Amino acid sequence: MTSSPPSTWHPAHLIATWFGVGRLPVAPGSWGSAATLPLAWLVASWLGPIWLFAAAAVVFAVGWWAAEIHARDTDSDDPGEIVVDEVAGQLVALAVVPADPVYYAAAFVLFRIFDIWKPWPVSLAERGLGGGLGIMADDIVAGAYAAIVLVAAMEVLT
Repeated sequence: MTSSPPSTWHPAHLIATWFGVGRLPVAPGSWGSAATLPLAWLVASWLGPIWLFAAAAVVFAVGWWAAEIHARDTDSDDPGEIVVDEVAGQLVALAVVPADPVYYAAAFVLFRIFDIWKPWPVSLAERGLGGGLGIMADDIVAGAYAAIVLVAAMEVLT
Protein backbone atom coordinates (compact mmCIF):
# COMPACT_ATOMS: atom_id res chain seq x y z
CA MET A 1 0.00 0.00 0.00
CA THR A 2 1.51 3.34 -1.05
CA SER A 3 0.59 6.54 0.67
CA SER A 4 -0.50 9.50 -1.36
CA PRO A 5 1.50 12.73 -1.20
CA PRO A 6 0.13 15.35 1.19
CA SER A 7 -2.47 17.72 -0.16
CA THR A 8 -1.01 21.10 -1.05
CA TRP A 9 -4.35 22.61 -0.01
CA HIS A 10 -4.26 21.34 3.58
CA PRO A 11 -3.95 24.40 5.86
CA ALA A 12 -0.76 23.08 7.48
CA HIS A 13 0.91 22.58 4.10
CA LEU A 14 -0.21 26.00 2.87
CA ILE A 15 1.18 27.69 5.97
CA ALA A 16 4.39 25.62 6.09
CA THR A 17 5.21 26.57 2.48
CA TRP A 18 3.96 30.14 3.07
CA PHE A 19 1.17 29.70 0.57
CA GLY A 20 3.36 28.01 -2.02
CA VAL A 21 6.40 30.31 -1.90
CA GLY A 22 8.49 27.46 -0.50
CA ARG A 23 7.75 25.41 -3.59
CA LEU A 24 9.69 27.80 -5.84
CA PRO A 25 12.52 25.77 -7.39
CA VAL A 26 15.57 27.82 -6.38
CA ALA A 27 16.47 29.25 -2.93
CA PRO A 28 13.08 28.74 -1.23
CA GLY A 29 14.40 30.15 2.07
CA SER A 30 15.39 33.41 0.44
CA TRP A 31 12.03 33.60 -1.33
CA GLY A 32 10.29 32.99 1.99
CA SER A 33 12.26 35.81 3.59
CA ALA A 34 11.57 38.11 0.63
CA ALA A 35 7.85 37.31 0.76
CA THR A 36 7.86 38.52 4.37
CA LEU A 37 8.95 42.05 3.47
CA PRO A 38 5.61 43.40 2.14
CA LEU A 39 3.69 41.88 5.06
CA ALA A 40 6.15 43.38 7.54
CA TRP A 41 6.00 46.76 5.80
CA LEU A 42 2.20 46.84 6.16
CA VAL A 43 2.24 45.82 9.83
CA ALA A 44 5.06 48.24 10.68
CA SER A 45 3.46 51.11 8.75
CA TRP A 46 0.01 50.66 10.32
CA LEU A 47 0.90 49.57 13.84
CA GLY A 48 4.63 50.25 14.30
CA PRO A 49 7.68 48.00 14.04
CA ILE A 50 7.28 46.68 17.59
CA TRP A 51 4.16 44.83 16.42
CA LEU A 52 6.39 42.71 14.22
CA PHE A 53 7.45 40.87 17.39
CA ALA A 54 3.79 39.99 17.98
CA ALA A 55 3.45 38.91 14.35
CA ALA A 56 6.59 36.78 14.70
CA ALA A 57 5.13 35.11 17.81
CA VAL A 58 1.89 34.27 16.00
CA VAL A 59 3.74 33.00 12.92
CA PHE A 60 6.04 30.98 15.20
CA ALA A 61 3.15 29.28 16.99
CA VAL A 62 1.15 28.52 13.86
CA GLY A 63 4.34 27.63 11.98
CA TRP A 64 5.38 25.15 14.66
CA TRP A 65 2.09 23.30 14.16
CA ALA A 66 2.28 23.51 10.36
CA ALA A 67 5.95 22.51 10.13
CA GLU A 68 5.35 19.53 12.41
CA ILE A 69 2.53 18.25 10.21
CA HIS A 70 4.28 18.99 6.92
CA ALA A 71 7.51 17.30 8.03
CA ARG A 72 5.56 14.26 9.24
CA ASP A 73 3.46 14.03 6.07
CA THR A 74 6.50 14.33 3.80
CA ASP A 75 8.55 11.94 5.99
CA SER A 76 11.41 14.44 6.23
CA ASP A 77 13.14 16.11 9.19
CA ASP A 78 13.26 19.57 7.63
CA PRO A 79 11.87 19.74 4.09
CA GLY A 80 13.30 22.63 2.07
CA GLU A 81 9.86 23.81 1.04
CA ILE A 82 9.01 24.75 4.64
CA VAL A 83 9.63 28.50 4.73
CA VAL A 84 7.26 29.65 7.48
CA ASP A 85 10.33 29.51 9.73
CA GLU A 86 12.04 32.09 7.52
CA VAL A 87 8.95 34.28 7.77
CA ALA A 88 9.05 34.22 11.58
CA GLY A 89 12.81 34.81 11.75
CA GLN A 90 12.71 37.61 9.20
CA LEU A 91 9.95 39.32 11.20
CA VAL A 92 12.20 39.28 14.28
CA ALA A 93 15.03 40.91 12.31
CA LEU A 94 12.68 43.56 10.88
CA ALA A 95 11.09 44.41 14.24
CA VAL A 96 14.05 46.55 15.31
CA VAL A 97 14.31 48.76 12.22
CA PRO A 98 12.06 51.45 10.75
CA ALA A 99 9.99 50.65 7.68
CA ASP A 100 12.60 51.93 5.24
CA PRO A 101 13.92 50.15 2.12
CA VAL A 102 17.58 50.44 3.17
CA TYR A 103 16.94 49.03 6.64
CA TYR A 104 14.72 46.28 5.24
CA ALA A 105 17.42 45.31 2.75
CA ALA A 106 20.01 45.18 5.54
CA ALA A 107 17.68 43.09 7.73
CA PHE A 108 17.03 40.72 4.82
CA VAL A 109 20.73 40.24 4.06
CA LEU A 110 21.77 39.83 7.71
CA PHE A 111 18.98 37.38 8.45
CA ARG A 112 19.85 35.26 5.41
CA ILE A 113 23.54 35.26 6.40
CA PHE A 114 22.79 34.06 9.95
CA ASP A 115 20.18 31.56 8.74
CA ILE A 116 22.57 30.00 6.23
CA TRP A 117 25.75 30.26 8.35
CA LYS A 118 24.01 28.96 11.50
CA PRO A 119 26.50 30.08 14.17
CA TRP A 120 26.01 28.68 17.66
CA PRO A 121 23.29 28.57 19.12
CA VAL A 122 21.41 28.69 15.80
CA SER A 123 22.92 25.31 14.94
CA LEU A 124 22.07 23.98 18.40
CA ALA A 125 18.41 24.98 18.05
CA GLU A 126 18.20 23.29 14.67
CA ARG A 127 19.84 20.01 15.71
CA GLY A 128 18.86 19.78 19.34
CA LEU A 129 15.13 20.37 19.29
CA GLY A 130 13.84 18.49 16.24
CA GLY A 131 10.35 18.43 14.80
CA GLY A 132 8.34 21.54 14.12
CA LEU A 133 9.89 23.32 17.11
CA GLY A 134 13.44 22.74 15.82
CA ILE A 135 12.47 23.82 12.32
CA MET A 136 11.11 27.09 13.69
CA ALA A 137 13.54 27.83 16.54
CA ASP A 138 16.78 28.11 14.57
CA ASP A 139 15.30 30.86 12.41
CA ILE A 140 14.11 32.80 15.46
CA VAL A 141 17.66 32.70 16.82
CA ALA A 142 19.06 33.74 13.41
CA GLY A 143 16.55 36.61 13.37
CA ALA A 144 17.65 37.64 16.87
CA TYR A 145 21.30 37.67 15.76
CA ALA A 146 20.39 39.86 12.78
CA ALA A 147 18.38 42.17 15.06
CA ILE A 148 21.34 42.55 17.46
CA VAL A 149 23.69 43.47 14.61
CA LEU A 150 21.12 45.91 13.20
CA VAL A 151 20.61 47.66 16.54
CA ALA A 152 24.36 47.91 17.07
CA ALA A 153 24.86 49.28 13.55
CA MET A 154 22.11 51.87 14.02
CA GLU A 155 23.72 53.00 17.29
CA VAL A 156 27.10 53.40 15.65
CA LEU A 157 25.79 55.09 12.50
CA THR A 158 23.37 57.54 14.11
